[in-house]
Amino acid sequence: MGQGSSCCNCCGDDGNKGGYYEPLLQENERDAVADLLQYLENRSETNFYEGDPLRALSTLAFSDNVDLQRSAALAFAEITEKDVRQVNRDTLEPIMFLLQSHDVEVQRAASAALGNLAVNTENKLLIVKLGGLEPLIRQMGSPNVEVQCNAVGCITNLATHDDNKAKIAKSDALRLLVDMARSKDLRVQRNATGALLNMTHSFENRQQLVNANAIPVLISLLNSSDADVQYYCTTALSNIAVDAPNRKRLANSDHKLVQYLIALMDTKSLKVQCQAALALRNLASDENYQLEIVRAKGLPPLLRLLKSSFLPLILSSVACIRNISIHPNNESPIIDAGFLHPLISLLAYDDNEEIQCHAISTLRNLAASSERNKKIIVDQGAVERIKQLLPTVTGNVQSEMTACLAVLALSDELKVRLLEMGVLDVLLPLTNSESIEVQGNAAAAIGNLSAKVSDYAAFNRAWDMPEGGLHGYLLRFLDSSQDVAFQHIGVWTIVQFLDGGDSNMLKKITKSQDLLKAVARIADSADAMEPADDADDDDANMHTLANKVINVVGYTRR
Repeated sequence: MGQGSSCCNCCGDDGNKGGYYEPLLQENERDAVADLLQYLENRSETNFYEGDPLRALSTLAFSDNVDLQRSAALAFAEITEKDVRQVNRDTLEPIMFLLQSHDVEVQRAASAALGNLAVNTENKLLIVKLGGLEPLIRQMGSPNVEVQCNAVGCITNLATHDDNKAKIAKSDALRLLVDMARSKDLRVQRNATGALLNMTHSFENRQQLVNANAIPVLISLLNSSDADVQYYCTTALSNIAVDAPNRKRLANSDHKLVQYLIALMDTKSLKVQCQAALALRNLASDENYQLEIVRAKGLPPLLRLLKSSFLPLILSSVACIRNISIHPNNESPIIDAGFLHPLISLLAYDDNEEIQCHAISTLRNLAASSERNKKIIVDQGAVERIKQLLPTVTGNVQSEMTACLAVLALSDELKVRLLEMGVLDVLLPLTNSESIEVQGNAAAAIGNLSAKVSDYAAFNRAWDMPEGGLHGYLLRFLDSSQDVAFQHIGVWTIVQFLDGGDSNMLKKITKSQDLLKAVARIADSADAMEPADDADDDDANMHTLANKVINVVGYTRR
């Protein structure tokens, strides 16, 4: 959220000449008026934020004459409209003095000037430090819509700085902003909802916002005819939905929230579409929302956004469908709705790693609990695309892709087919990846493929290659310096080979003295340990497996 909408149409010098004021003015005020008129005639060459020009403006601002105050306020408004820079206390104090005027015109112009200066990061802090919040909060309650609008616009800009948000949230501004979001004046409504959005970027501020009863107001404004208001409210609700307690509050506030957000994915504004999908994504962190989005016919608009050529829309929709796909009951509906082909295409979206990760993670979720879905995913060409991309994608994407292959490899029906596709050729090198997650996932996929497979020909061919093959991978995982979990994977995989009964695999394992020595070391380490009541079950299981390998192959410890 950037600069708030301005409601003040500032003029230049106000048409009053020095002679008009002469009978009423003190000498220094007459001089200041004359000087200011001269400076305004050469405004393109004048810096009003220091020296004589600032002194002239300050003299008028601090005057008891309301006409001079108006002139100063209007001049400040016009100057700051065209020239925003970091200023100091000397510039801000006369403007903030003008904020406290009882004259509506002075209030209107001064708040516009302060709102303009509040675009600058350093100015945001200084305005609040100098006590600017209090007069702005008073002006928010003004009966004049223009004054309201400018005051809220300034608060909106101040609220973009993290150091100011807590102070605003703890002030009376929050309650007033919620009230003003209901304003019949669209400009006030825009500024108020924009300010509320700016208050949603920390957990503490979101809680204060929720406690100020902002949720019903934000939801009601999703149906606004104004795209900016829709955007601010949708984004604010999306941020509020990050927190689990708030998702429950949202569910209790309006049972049609999901329907409203789904409808917004078909609005004309691309940024509103995007934020609606992100809001649904955050809501879909809870399983009830995951089911509700599908029931409310949210899949067709999400699929349309997924096929878009606009990166933010693709990212928001694929992130949303990833969360929705977590629920087992949604796996088949998502597949049947036609998501597979676009998701597989997004695997190659190398301009954005996050999109790739969401796409492959969704495919893994869709394959999690159904043999039918695993087969459909393989039939649609997902494995060929993964195999093609695995060597070149980033480590994060590799981690997700190998995890997906590990899930697909659980299917007894697909194991031989996956092996014939050559997945070992890409998995084996990744067991030596720099990433621990990639190593573990690749090894898990190999282990799942090795369990109860009907044909071990592919494993026999891959014993020594590529890059050391199965033999090299198992030795690395069984190494005594390795993580216990990796040792466990290595021993368990050898047991799968032995249980498979393939004579060639048995011969290769039996001949590998270094492999058996490593297994024996793991078995011996268990034998040497004192039994303990709190012994880890996984460790005990690993040592049982190691002893099984030694006994099956008849290895004699030396």
